[in-house]
Amino acid sequence: MKVKESGEDYLETILILKNRKNTVRSIDIAAEMGVSKASVCVAMRNLREGGYISMDEEYEISLTEEGKQIAETIYERHLLFSQVLESLGVEHKTAVQDACRLEHAISPESFAAFKNYLKQQGFLEKKG
Repeated sequence: MKVKESGEDYLETILILKNRKNTVRSIDIAAEMGVSKASVCVAMRNLREGGYISMDEEYEISLTEEGKQIAETIYERHLLFSQVLESLGVEHKTAVQDACRLEHAISPESFAAFKNYLKQQGFLEKKG
């Protein structure tokens, strides 16, 4: 099952919240994303059925390995696009909003090429 753009946003938010506060519940996601708890419940059901998240008896949400991989991919794209846009003089809020759109639209091949180009230009640190 391919995750829709909104599903990717939820997975990314779960990753961010997990890194920030270690425990993630639906109410935390709703507050972070500015959506209703009902919307989060529907999304969590879909992501759980797709095998991207799990939920324990205390309603704590965790990413599965597949969910975590998707979340990390989307978050890496988001951070890179935000950073590049801001370095080009785009206002922070606009850069973040545009990065959120770009992170979903680019193919893995194009993102890898873009990232490699930025490394070659010295924009990103070259790693081993």
